[in-house]
Amino acid sequence: MSLNAKMITVDCAEPRVLAEWWAEALGTDIAHDFGGEFVIVGSVPPVLGFQRVPEPKQGKNRVHVDFHTESRQAEVGRLVGLGATVLAEQSAPGLTWTVLQDPEGNEFCVADDT
Repeated sequence: MSLNAKMITVDCAEPRVLAEWWAEALGTDIAHDFGGEFVIVGSVPPVLGFQRVPEPKQGKNRVHVDFHTESRQAEVGRLVGLGATVLAEQSAPGLTWTVLQDPEGNEFCVADDT
């Protein structure tokens, strides 16, 4: 038996709005929109899915996406310009990353490509 990660799904209040933000942030398109209740961004797995839930986000995400880039500071600046919020700068031996939130408060990280 084998498992393959195809999609990471994010609970949110406004799937279409958040999917549009992520599509712009990732330089991709909305692949599928199921009546604004579930929206998929991207075409190469793992894609991101955004599904409407009635309850607001509470507390820290238990799972989040890590992105790697050759220019972390530039990418963080670009994402903040799009509406992300920086929460923290972190480092460990050989790795530095920035913790951010998307416009609905979902955490994600941007790390230096190592």
